[in-house]
Amino acid sequence: MTLEATDRAVPQRVSLSTTVNGRPVTVEIPPRLTLADLLRERLHLTGTHLGCEHGVCGACTVLVDGRSVRSCLLFAVQVEGCEVVTVEGLGDNPTTSRLKSAMSRHHGLQCGFCTPGMLVTATELIEGQPPGALLDEGHVRETLSGNLCRCTGYQGIVRAVLDAAAESSPECCTRGGCR
Repeated sequence: MTLEATDRAVPQRVSLSTTVNGRPVTVEIPPRLTLADLLRERLHLTGTHLGCEHGVCGACTVLVDGRSVRSCLLFAVQVEGCEVVTVEGLGDNPTTSRLKSAMSRHHGLQCGFCTPGMLVTATELIEGQPPGALLDEGHVRETLSGNLCRCTGYQGIVRAVLDAAAESSPECCTRGGCR
């Protein structure tokens, strides 16, 4: 196959229809555009941060059909027909609100670069727990291990997640966890 034939075989733009933060989105994009770049550059959702662009740091974590993914590793065309939720889309989520408050109380925020990915990952973790189940520190640390933070040392972040999880548990008030 010649280079000339290869160039003609690859479409220059493709149509993508998806839902982002509850809004239907249809755009024409290059087929190799990453989801992170679509969110940041085309949709102006800059809460999705780009750190390593290799899927290691977790700063670009978003939810696709309810599961956390590294948006720097996905081509945008891979979310055709999917529901994408960014940290901006979690703004009214009660779990995320509890997490934000707990992060502040437990000093889990410093420079803030990792915070969007941490919030998305922790929201998924807490909301994925069976009713009445309690998270333990080891499970929280393991889940957050894919989200790198260079500032906090993780102690405050882990305490914040445990605190927010306890607040969402129905029996939290009997354990003294509600505030």
